[in-house]
Amino acid sequence: MKNSKYKITIGLEVHAHLKTQTKLFCRCPNRTGAEPNTLICPVCTGQPGTLPVAGEESVLQAVRAALALNCKINKYSVFERKQYFYPDLPKNYQISQYKLPLAENGYIEAGGVKIKIDRVHMEEDAGKLVHRKSETLIDYNRGGAPLIEIVSAPEITSPEQASEYLKKLRQILVYSSVSDCDMEKGSMRCDANLSLNLKESSRLGVKTEVKNMNSFKAVENALSYEARRQEELLLEGKKIDQETRLWDENNNRTAGMRSKEEAHDYRYFPDPDLPPLVVQETVVEEIRKSLPELPASKIERYMGEMGIGEYDARVLCQEKEGAEFFENAYSKLEDKKKGVKKLSSWINTELKGKMNTEGMDFKNIQLDPGSLAELVNLIQSGKISGKMAKDIFEIMWNEKKCPQEIVEKRGLSQISGEDKIEGLCRRAIEENPGLAEKYLTGKEGTIGPLVGFVMKETRGQANPSMVNKKLRQILDGKK
Repeated sequence: MKNSKYKITIGLEVHAHLKTQTKLFCRCPNRTGAEPNTLICPVCTGQPGTLPVAGEESVLQAVRAALALNCKINKYSVFERKQYFYPDLPKNYQISQYKLPLAENGYIEAGGVKIKIDRVHMEEDAGKLVHRKSETLIDYNRGGAPLIEIVSAPEITSPEQASEYLKKLRQILVYSSVSDCDMEKGSMRCDANLSLNLKESSRLGVKTEVKNMNSFKAVENALSYEARRQEELLLEGKKIDQETRLWDENNNRTAGMRSKEEAHDYRYFPDPDLPPLVVQETVVEEIRKSLPELPASKIERYMGEMGIGEYDARVLCQEKEGAEFFENAYSKLEDKKKGVKKLSSWINTELKGKMNTEGMDFKNIQLDPGSLAELVNLIQSGKISGKMAKDIFEIMWNEKKCPQEIVEKRGLSQISGEDKIEGLCRRAIEENPGLAEKYLTGKEGTIGPLVGFVMKETRGQANPSMVNKKLRQILDGKK
C-alpha cells in the first residue's frame, strides 16, 4: 500500500499466560500437558457457592510485567465480570478488569518509535475446545489460568511494525521471567484491530478485529491481507463492517466470524466476590529493583562497554538464554577487549548456524560456554588459525570435548616458529620458480598460491600471516 491514499492504523491486544504455580483464583496447578479435566476444582469450573480468591503470585507477576513495559502501576484496581456465553467458559462470565486496570501508560520502542501501551490488566483464561469429526470436547484445565492483557494504543502504522512490536513485547516478557510466550502453544495470543482512513483525515476508520494468529509472520500476513481487503472495498465505494474476522493461514485470507462486540455488549460490573486489588508502593519498588537487565539496556551495554556492533549485539540478545550463553563465555576470555568481537561473531555465525541446522536452541544446547571461550583464546593467542578453529569446533560439537584436549591429542597446534616457517617458505619458492619469478616482475598476486602451497604442505597448521610476511621478505630480498 505504498502509493495508497489511505493510511493504516493498528492496535494490538496481546494475552500472555503468567508463569505461576497455581491458577489466578484457586489453588489448581497452572501447567500444560496434563490429561484433560484433571487440573480443575469447583472454583475454576464455576460451581455454585464457590468463592474466588486472587493469588498473590499472579498479582506480583502481573506487576512485574507491567513495570518491565514502563507502565504506571495503579495502587487501586478492580476485578469485573465480563459476560459472554461460550462452551469453554463454565461460569458464563470471565473475571477480568475494565474500568480500573492494574497498570496504564507504558510503552515499547519498535522500529525506532515509542508505541504507547494503554493498559495492562489481569484476567482468567477460558478452557479449550477440542474438535473432532462429529463432536466437540471441552478441556477445562486451562480455565482460570492467570493472564495479562496488554493493550496498545492505536499507533501502529504498518503490519511490519506490528510484527516488530510483538517481537519486542515477547522479548521483554521472557527476559522478565513472567511468561514463556510460546505462541504455538497459546501462551501468547494476539488480536489485532485494523482500520483505514484517508491520509489527510484525523478520524479513524471503521475497524475490524483479526483473531487466530499464532506467529509473528501470521500477524504480519493477516494484517497485510486485511489492509488490502479494506482498501479494495473503500475504492469500490463499499462500507467496512465492524466485525471480528479469523485468519485462515491455509488459504492466506481473513474470513468473517461475527459482528464486533463493544464494551457494553459484555455488561461489565465489579465482581461482588472479589474486593478491590490494592498494591502497596513498597511492593512495587521491590519488584522494580528486582527486574533483570532488559534487552534494550543490554544491547546498549554490549555496544558501549564491549565495543560490539549494533547488529551483533541485537542478535546476541534475541533470546534470553543466548545472551546468558554469551556472557558466560565472555567471562572466560583471557583478553576480553580483543576477544569479544571474535566471540560474538562465533556465536552469531558458526554456533547459531550449527544450532539452526540441527533444530536446536539455547535451552537445550550441550556445548559449554567456557569451551567456546577457550577456542577463541586459542585463536587469539595464535596457537590455532581460524580455519583450524572451524575443524576443532566440529569435533567439539560432535564429541563434547574441550578444544585444548583436541589440539593436544590430534597435534593441531599452529606452526608459528620463525625458523620452521622460513624453511617452509624457501621450499615453496624453490619448488615453484615460475610463481616466484612472476612476483619478482611485479605480479604480487602470485604470493597467494605460494602461501597456499605452504598451507597445503602443513595441512593448514602454518600461521598464514607469518607465511605471507616471510615469503615477501625472502622474495623482496632477491629484487
